[in-house]
Amino acid sequence: MTDFNAILEPGMLVRHPDQPEWGTGQVQSNIGDKITVNFREMGKVVIDGKRVLLVLVNE
Repeated sequence: MTDFNAILEPGMLVRHPDQPEWGTGQVQSNIGDKITVNFREMGKVVIDGKRVLLVLVNE
């Protein structure tokens, strides 16, 4: 799972595949397997890139 997540950079927009109610999130940082995302409806969340494959949003 970490291969795709490794390309995520600050500013990119993503969605959490298991939490659609969180809305679109903006990547804040991507260090190792920890991805910090600021979601519109949930706020700042640290995602374990080993367990969750985020979905890139093209808006």
